Amino acid sequence: MKQLVLLLGFLLSLSSTSTKAQYVSLSETSEVSIITIGPGAQLYDKFGHSAFRIKDAASGMDIVYNYGVYDFETPNFYTKFAQGKLLYKLVVNPYEPFIESYRRQNRWINEQILDLSYSEKQAVFNFLQNNAKPENMFYKYDFFFDNCATKIRDVLVTVLGNDLVYKNKIAPEGKTFRELIQQNVYWNSWGSLGMDVAIGAVVDKKATAWEYQFLPDYVFEGAAQASFKNAPLVKETASLYQNIPKDTERNFLTSPLFVFGLLGVLLMWVTWRDFRKKVRSRYLDSLLFFVTGQIGVFLLLLWTATDHTATANNYNMLWAFPLSLFLAFAIGKQQPKRWVARYVFFLVLLFALLGIHWITGVQVFALGLLPLFIALIVRYLYVFYFLKKRNAASAVEPPITARDKR
Repeated sequence: MKQLVLLLGFLLSLSSTSTKAQYVSLSETSEVSIITIGPGAQLYDKFGHSAFRIKDAASGMDIVYNYGVYDFETPNFYTKFAQGKLLYKLVVNPYEPFIESYRRQNRWINEQILDLSYSEKQAVFNFLQNNAKPENMFYKYDFFFDNCATKIRDVLVTVLGNDLVYKNKIAPEGKTFRELIQQNVYWNSWGSLGMDVAIGAVVDKKATAWEYQFLPDYVFEGAAQASFKNAPLVKETASLYQNIPKDTERNFLTSPLFVFGLLGVLLMWVTWRDFRKKVRSRYLDSLLFFVTGQIGVFLLLLWTATDHTATANNYNMLWAFPLSLFLAFAIGKQQPKRWVARYVFFLVLLFALLGIHWITGVQVFALGLLPLFIALIVRYLYVFYFLKKRNAASAVEPPITARDKR
């Protein structure tokens, strides 16, 4: 008889992991819990992960509802990813394989068992079962406002209603979205620099306690401090796996600050040499316009042509101005038009505006780019001075006549 019960429990567990499964009833001894997983080694793992666990010892069910899955087989995968239109989905996994995959990655795992009545646990489970159906499982991912972590909070609020109360302060101080994501990413790394260039000023506003919960750590903290029907939401907290801390090796010689420091020094040296020789390295100027302009066009497209909320209002275009791409040929001429000098001075003014944005906190820029910013300002000032002087000289030169030619 015992073997028959175990077999039935096993079959029930399998059926419940199918997205086509019908609603299944839990027992009185079942548990609903939040699983929080620590950061991993890769950039996309740095922010951790969250999921629901449904455990019912009476039936042998032990499954995880995971909102953080996307399908590489999606048609036009990379195009949709770039446009912010990639759909994520809810997937149901057996508990042990799910947890074991994170143990192998040496990522800590915590569990918070929720203090819910039988009907409330069943209501959460019913919602998850319905959400896992093929017609409901997909959602448009948003890093800050609709991800694997915010789904945990939102499901609980939807099911438990106004009896669930989150505290207004789950962290020591109010931080911006950018400060929150930089907590797990070293500032002088290429991942940090890439994020600082790609995301705009919208992430430099202070986040509320509610908005903090786009990160799994704060979903954990939010649940720990939340109350349900005037009692703590979390009944029990357990560590399922304690990772082994490892020192992160950082090579300054390959860091953005060092690399852009070298580029900045090189650019300053070429500018000084040009000044001494009273010449202009016009092909260098053409290259600078082409590269910065190309970056600017990319940032403009991220801002205006995608659904990414974090890439709007990106003032990195003050140093990577899109129009420069189309003027790369003009600046490379031996004798550019007079208006090109005025455009170069306009680029200097944009850097002044960038500084104002940075100082006033409108947008924070990548510190690793600071040496390059300084070098570009010096270069543009010299090019403006050189072109203005040449234009002035050409304006006073008498026109060459046929007699002069003879």
